[in-house]
Amino acid sequence: MKKIFILVFVLQASLGAFAQTNTTIIEQYCQVIASPRLLSNKVTISIDFGEERSFWADSRLKSYDGKLKKFNTIIDALNFMGKEGWLFINAYPVSTGNTEVYHFAFKKLFPITEVQ
Repeated sequence: MKKIFILVFVLQASLGAFAQTNTTIIEQYCQVIASPRLLSNKVTISIDFGEERSFWADSRLKSYDGKLKKFNTIIDALNFMGKEGWLFINAYPVSTGNTEVYHFAFKKLFPITEVQ
C-alpha cells in the first residue's frame, strides 16, 4: 500500500511540472499598402509584416493552398486581415505627385513561442 501511495504522489507531482510553460503574449504589427495601378481603376495590395525581403525570394502573399493571394479591392484585403484575426489600428494616405497610396496599420496578439 505504501508503494502505491508513493507512486501516485510521484506521478501527481510530475504532472505539475509540465504546467511551467511560457504564456507571454506580445503584439505584432503589419501594414497593408494599397497603391493605384497604372492606367486602371484597380489597386495593387501589398502586406508588410516587417520581414526582411530578398530580391531573389518571392515574398508575395500566398493562400493556404500555395496559390498567389489576389485581392479584388481594398475592402477585400481588409476583410481578409480581419478574418485572420488582425485588429485595425489606423489608416492614412500618402500623396506622391498625382496619386495617393493608402496605408492601413494592423496588430495581432501572439504567444511568444510562435514569434521567432
